[in-house]
Amino acid sequence: MVQEHDDMKERSERWTFLTNHGHALICIARDPTVRLRDVASQLGVTERTAQAIVNDLADGGYVLRSRVGNRSQYVVRASLPLRHQVERDHAVGELIDLMAPARAAHLAPQRSPRHDT
Repeated sequence: MVQEHDDMKERSERWTFLTNHGHALICIARDPTVRLRDVASQLGVTERTAQAIVNDLADGGYVLRSRVGNRSQYVVRASLPLRHQVERDHAVGELIDLMAPARAAHLAPQRSPRHDT
């Protein structure tokens, strides 16, 4: 019985509801200056894998990357749709609002209305 419980627990820990790409996007939304080393650590992957994932996000237009000194700074393009056909009618920003609400205001450049006084 104990072995069966351990096997079930091990199987359930092998998958999650989000992909590593989704996890990386959330890491970036939470900290726009996050280092790839830290993304890799949070995802439980190598730094090379984290770099490939962030490159995929940038190549897909979901993340804009710029250099500030020797660090990268990221902006998540929250208005873009999620990629899978099942969730395509939802925007990336909806996922971020759910998973990283404290950072939602920092996702994409937002223009505030001008107030002339």
